[in-house]
Amino acid sequence: MSSSVPSPFSESNPRSTRPEVRNPLLRLPTAQRIRDLPDPVRQNLAQLLRELAHDARGRAESSWRSNKAPMAAYWKAVSVYAMHLHRIIRR
Repeated sequence: MSSSVPSPFSESNPRSTRPEVRNPLLRLPTAQRIRDLPDPVRQNLAQLLRELAHDARGRAESSWRSNKAPMAAYWKAVSVYAMHLHRIIRR
């Protein structure tokens, strides 16, 4: 059975390189307010978010190995959003 609809992940359908597509949080007005924080505050917050992402990624992997897919998905989402915020702050 062949499909005429190309996979969204195929080479013929490349991912957008626009920042707001790769990081949807950039579309929020609050993103600019975060970027306007003083440098020392942003640096501390960026470090905390990176640690949060790392911890959440570990919990996601542990949950997946324990066959707890809903919790794995939750922790993976926490990790992704923490890194999205980290990338907003470090710029």
